[in-house]
Amino acid sequence: MTQPLNPHVQAMEAAFFADEARHRGDLEKAAQLFEQALALELTGIADMKNTDGLRWSVLHRSAAWLALDCNQPRLAEKLACQALAGDPDPAIADQLREVLAAAQERLAKDGVFAPAESG
Repeated sequence: MTQPLNPHVQAMEAAFFADEARHRGDLEKAAQLFEQALALELTGIADMKNTDGLRWSVLHRSAAWLALDCNQPRLAEKLACQALAGDPDPAIADQLREVLAAAQERLAKDGVFAPAESG
């Protein structure tokens, strides 16, 4: 009897095919697959009992990037912040800050908020 794949593995598979569809120009199929991948990743996060550790941070980072692919920058921002609040591994923290910056840039472009002015 084969064991079902965990949601993260399924999400990464769907994201791979979504990316291929996007490169072929099939944007409708890509959007569908990215939404599926995001839903799977969010399921994996919801199923976790331990909210600290590397896996928690990795799933949030992955879900945040998928949220951006699904044009949901606010969700991406929330996911990155949740993981950063958990004091993740420094390498993953840098990647979470990267997706957070991308989400905030997208939100600013969409006029959701204006970034603070420097100087």
